[in-house]
Amino acid sequence: DQNLMTQWHIRYGGRGVMIYWHVEKNSVCIYSQLKTCSSSEVAAMIEGLLRHCTEMKVEKNFVDSHGQSEVAFAFCHLLGFQLMPRLKRINVQKLYLPFTGSSSAYPNLQPVLTRTINWDLIRQQYDQMIKYATALRLGIAETDVILKRFTRGNLLHPTYQALSELGKAVKTIFLCQYLHSMELRREINDGLNVVENWNSANSFIFYGKSGEIATNRLEDQELAVLSLHLLQISLVYINTLMIQQVLSQPQWIKLMKKQDLRALSPLIWLHINPYGTFKLDMNERLLIETVA
Repeated sequence: DQNLMTQWHIRYGGRGVMIYWHVEKNSVCIYSQLKTCSSSEVAAMIEGLLRHCTEMKVEKNFVDSHGQSEVAFAFCHLLGFQLMPRLKRINVQKLYLPFTGSSSAYPNLQPVLTRTINWDLIRQQYDQMIKYATALRLGIAETDVILKRFTRGNLLHPTYQALSELGKAVKTIFLCQYLHSMELRREINDGLNVVENWNSANSFIFYGKSGEIATNRLEDQELAVLSLHLLQISLVYINTLMIQQVLSQPQWIKLMKKQDLRALSPLIWLHINPYGTFKLDMNERLLIETVA
């Protein structure tokens, strides 16, 4: 707690730092970030989508409730990504109307319907929204710095209001798809389970010092995170080669059903010994010299 990165985390009730991982469906982490606990998870999410430095084309991003907001929906839409959160309190979400007087067309949705989207405001601020989205994509300014302009503390900012309106429209479309499609809900849940599995593997690999980053130097903290990232993807790579070798044999691939193949993951570690191997010969006595 003697460095500028460490802060009190409200959700977890302790002091520390936040590590934000971007993990694709096949369990490969494409980006990692060391952040303060008060950092915007939305900013970290957008940063990883734009700066992952791989040839992968990201189209969808699965997040939990803390990684989404109306502004996040708006920026992801402008940047060409689909934000797909798993919302905790789905029962309190509201659906916005596309135009005035359309509520009568949805009699069964009256309890969850609210006002009409202000399309005029979106049109007026369209150039400004594109300007900030382009700044994010080109990295002209830090993602955190840009998104801090569009928080609830700037409610009167016209561009923030327009982004909020656009986000409400995009979120309404997502909510309708989310409630209608079981396949979509399952896809989001499966995507977030990959991240949970990744976090479990972190605990297995990073067993030293109870998994704590015990240093106050920012450079050493970042080195610890990147080292953990490297070990993780190395584990996934080796497991992928081993699984390919096993499934290349006809007698094994015949035993696999569709459910087995769907559940197959290269992020497994029960066959790994993280502590190394100590070979002892019980028939030979170790000569221990006495130190005077």
